[in-house]
Amino acid sequence: LAVLLSFHDFMASDLSGCSSETNEDQPGEIQWYFSQIKGQIETEVINEVITDDTQFGYHLSNIIHCSLVIHADVISCVEFNHDGELLATGDKGGRIVIFQRDQSNKLVNGHRSPEYKVFSTFQSHEPEFDYLKSIEIEEKINRIRWLKRKNVAHFLLSTNDKTIKLWKVTERDKRVDGGWNLHDEYGTPRVLPRDSSALHLPKLVPMEMVVEASRRRVFSNAHAYHINSLSVNSDQETFLSSDDLRINLWHIEITNQNIVDAKPANMEDLAEVITGATFHPEHCNLFAYSSSRGTIRLCDMRDRALCDHPACVFEEPEDTSSNTFFTEIIASVSDVKFSYCGDYLLTRDYLTLKVWDLKMQNRPLETYEVHDYLRSRLCTLYENDCMFDKFECCWSGDNRHLLTGAYNNFFRTFNRESGTDMTLEATPELAQFHTMLSPKRVCYGSKRRKDEFTPDALDYSKKILHCVWHPQDNIIAAAATNNLYIFNDYN
Repeated sequence: LAVLLSFHDFMASDLSGCSSETNEDQPGEIQWYFSQIKGQIETEVINEVITDDTQFGYHLSNIIHCSLVIHADVISCVEFNHDGELLATGDKGGRIVIFQRDQSNKLVNGHRSPEYKVFSTFQSHEPEFDYLKSIEIEEKINRIRWLKRKNVAHFLLSTNDKTIKLWKVTERDKRVDGGWNLHDEYGTPRVLPRDSSALHLPKLVPMEMVVEASRRRVFSNAHAYHINSLSVNSDQETFLSSDDLRINLWHIEITNQNIVDAKPANMEDLAEVITGATFHPEHCNLFAYSSSRGTIRLCDMRDRALCDHPACVFEEPEDTSSNTFFTEIIASVSDVKFSYCGDYLLTRDYLTLKVWDLKMQNRPLETYEVHDYLRSRLCTLYENDCMFDKFECCWSGDNRHLLTGAYNNFFRTFNRESGTDMTLEATPELAQFHTMLSPKRVCYGSKRRKDEFTPDALDYSKKILHCVWHPQDNIIAAAATNNLYIFNDYN
């Protein structure tokens, strides 16, 4: 009873600490500028194939665009650490690249430089083969999550479809020299010393700075299905991982514990799957998870060991009169994030962003249309599997803005206070420092301006699925195929 009362006290408390609800010092609209592009910029090879068919008397000319992007180089996840000094990316080749923000205190327009440089690169996962199930486990990095820094070392978690690994990243500028008593540094045997005065003691000598990544833990054999989420608890000692039907709770030092089991006794009764899970940023007993039916469940681990009965369920009333074949597919939540203040939940489905107030469960507090112009093209998007793309979303550090990706390498920002939004494009044509981004528009009609597109003119093979907002500054990192774009605000 005390546990339930304390939870309801939390839900009923004054949650006015979130900066998005204050009217003081409201910033103006953010003007974004190009800062950097990481990764090799590949130009498309255009082949003209000419077919001359004399039987039917016509001449056919086809233009074929061949992308030179290597599959293993495609970025599959992006994540800032807690202070934004480090930015990590994972790719489909199992590699992790860590970038560090410029440490020279160089100022640009009176502000600290937003430039990021390569800090470390290492191979996190290798391709494996499950001989029991006769399936290949690809090396693609699905998620990266940082732990808060406690000492000079950095720790992060990375996962592919089956295996989670804990990595320690450290800088080293000294090495051990000497202290070889039985063998020298080349392995040649030494004459054994007669007394202790002849013993060689090791010394630390300066060396060129190197960054080393070492694997500290491996968490495996706990998921029957592909891992889709990782989230580190606010206590920095535990984390959760989720797949389609289960959520596991892990301790950094020990083992795992199953806390949510959505698998029915009969798999024919399966009505929904888990699509994402995340811990509350402040309360270590609370976590939320989303489902393929558009439902978000908030669970309290103090209530019971197996959280099969959530404390709160956030769900919109279903309008059966407007249901179509695609209704359930586009309602599936692809990402869920708590706000930094912990008062709200942000969810992304195929067409919309939704902000949920933890005090209001029956409908979202705010709904933002990401690309509503796609509603008329759902049949085509279903046939080419675009409808199953998993777009991510995130909050700005002050909880006032939202960010998510779209097709044609567009990304969308939403100002929660003014209600305004912007559509911006990540393209190599901007690859010049301090180039201001101009907003784009998608509209219908034959007469269009330079920055306007029709839905038919969009390239649906180019998409921004992964994008993150710096936790303290107005800096955005967006992954477009094998390139990482970094944008910032100079105001």
